[in-house]
Amino acid sequence: MDPSRRSVLGVALLPVVLTLPDRPDAVGRMEAAQLGARTRIGLSDVHTVSAMTEQLSSMDDQFGGRVARPLAAAFLVNTVVPFLRTSGPENVRKAMMSAAADLCYLTGYMAVDEGLHGLAQRYYLQALELAGASEDHLTFCTTLRGMSVQAVDLGQGPVAMRLADAAAAASPQAGPRMRAFLAGQQAHAAAQTGDRRSALMYLQEAEFAMDKAEARGKTFGSYDPASLSYHTSQVRFEMGDVHGAVAAMQESDRLRYSVYRRTRVKERAILAERQLATGHLEAACKTWGFALDDYPLVNSGRIDKRMTDMFNLIRPHIRNHDAQALYERARETVRPELIPA
Repeated sequence: MDPSRRSVLGVALLPVVLTLPDRPDAVGRMEAAQLGARTRIGLSDVHTVSAMTEQLSSMDDQFGGRVARPLAAAFLVNTVVPFLRTSGPENVRKAMMSAAADLCYLTGYMAVDEGLHGLAQRYYLQALELAGASEDHLTFCTTLRGMSVQAVDLGQGPVAMRLADAAAAASPQAGPRMRAFLAGQQAHAAAQTGDRRSALMYLQEAEFAMDKAEARGKTFGSYDPASLSYHTSQVRFEMGDVHGAVAAMQESDRLRYSVYRRTRVKERAILAERQLATGHLEAACKTWGFALDDYPLVNSGRIDKRMTDMFNLIRPHIRNHDAQALYERARETVRPELIPA
């Protein structure tokens, strides 16, 4: 790619662009859109947006929101918005709005990972608008669920419950894997509100739906048994069963695909916190050590917060050999600004 073309696309996006299956054609379409040289869009442009979104999602899974979100935002502003402003057949325009909705949802999810919750809300609302306009029920309910995840992680149980219920209502014809995806979040939100009965009902529903989904064949890259075990852990923790929460989180860690590195680091940190809460200091230190193995490869606000929490939690146990070794290793591994004074 010559320097003039590189300046149009932006150097930061090049590693993502290079992974596209029809890279030469895709690059030309993207550049033409940015320069205002396109007069009509086609399905090939929609496929370009979808392929880029998939690659950006993989980057987010591996390296965290702080790495992937600026790239997604640049692609959205510089390429997708011009595509949306370009004329084309009605079916193509609806497909482009749907693809843009999916990218907005993903970018919002990345912003949550950075800890930029107001920005995430704006992306989520844009995703809902585009999904509604394109009649994309899947992205509409997925975005509502994402907003519920954001709310429950912020401790806003009633809001999370309303959003999780709205997501389920927006997808009445969901297949078993999608139903598990939605019911698992409903279970977590219900547990946080103290509604034990509903939490267990939704969790059972998610388990039943997952059994049906897995019987039809495993699907990589979607809600899977590791995700269900994570929700099981969260429900048990919210209901006061910390030992059960630890066991379910360990199962989630065992089942998780290796490509989900950011999730692995985050959830190992959560597991360590809960192991410590049950009085297993040495096991907690070992789990935090596993999280530190991958930490330098991930740039995530959520994980950074967990690392700061780790320092505060192990400091009272610093005379323990394992705790002291972990503390010293963490001081050499994590970003200096995360180490409490």
